[in-house]
Amino acid sequence: MRRIVILGSTGSIGTQALDVVRDSDELEVIGLAAATSWEPLIEQAERHGVRRIALSDESAAAQAAKAWSGGEVLGGAEGLVELITESGCDRVLNALVGSAGLGPTVATLGEGIDLALANKESLVVGGVLVMALAEATGATVIPVDSEHSALYQLVGAESPGHVDRLVLTASGGPFRGRSIEELEDVTREEALAHPTWDMGGRITVDSATLMNKGFELIEAHHLFGVSLEQIDVLVHPQSIVHALVHLNDGASLAHLGYPDMRVPISYALHHPDRADVPVETLDLATVGQLTFEEPDVRTFACLRLARDALRAGGTAPCVLNAADEVAVQAFLDGELGFTGIAEVVERALDALPPEPVGHFSDLYRADAAARETARELVQGVAA
Repeated sequence: MRRIVILGSTGSIGTQALDVVRDSDELEVIGLAAATSWEPLIEQAERHGVRRIALSDESAAAQAAKAWSGGEVLGGAEGLVELITESGCDRVLNALVGSAGLGPTVATLGEGIDLALANKESLVVGGVLVMALAEATGATVIPVDSEHSALYQLVGAESPGHVDRLVLTASGGPFRGRSIEELEDVTREEALAHPTWDMGGRITVDSATLMNKGFELIEAHHLFGVSLEQIDVLVHPQSIVHALVHLNDGASLAHLGYPDMRVPISYALHHPDRADVPVETLDLATVGQLTFEEPDVRTFACLRLARDALRAGGTAPCVLNAADEVAVQAFLDGELGFTGIAEVVERALDALPPEPVGHFSDLYRADAAARETARELVQGVAA
């Protein structure tokens, strides 16, 4: 029986992961964590027989401790780390949102525990250090994003040196085909209406700006050790082809399936084995056609900014993520227009030139500086 800790269990990935665990005879969840949603977290713990939970928000943890007598409640960033390091787990699923997931990723890998990674910011912000830590401790990083799970399976099936290029696919989001002028007045509700996936607020907006695809590009660079020039992005509205690899002999391999996150989640939790997942088998005749197009990086500048940040290196990807978190939240709060997100991020990158990264503390300093800068920029752009 593989013992699992799920971080971010009340979110979209976390709840689907619990469904996967419930349907498996090989998995047991022994720890659950969330940021602030203490009531749903307690309900999950009671439903799945979990005796130890953690909330990164101290106030939420205190409320949970008062309301729940069924087990132990840990609080704060330290509580998340304790949940990981003292649970005796075999694998951690990190489905936290944002740079808050970096610390738990470091704690997991530092203990030599295998990591099912849905928190892409861990690699966007600290990719070089995170992958070096995994190599040093012998822990395995198994991606949960559908695109990276597909690439992980495709690349892993080939001998070293046979893969020439990686291709990430993107649905294009709700605003595919629109001009930048047509995006000036889009609403929060429009941005959150993703045509394919059911996700949380930040990742859905990031998908609408194509920043999410930019993050995935950076993540792929670190996961698979390939250069920026070896990674392409294609817009594929049907979301059937999750990724492709081009091989040295001219052949190309693709990973296909209906969009259902339970598939990559199950793969990451059961790896290196596979388990049955109750999803429909792909029927290409019913799908009818698969279409592809180049992304419009003039209209969706965030994808270009992500490429630029990866090329610049150092703290630039960290600044990219922090500024985006601030800008997206400002948009969700009605303080910033949709096109202002890319503007804030670009100005933050210009204001904070990249610095070398030698330790995780360098990233935390860069993150704090980027957030402060981005908050000031939001006020200026929105004015």
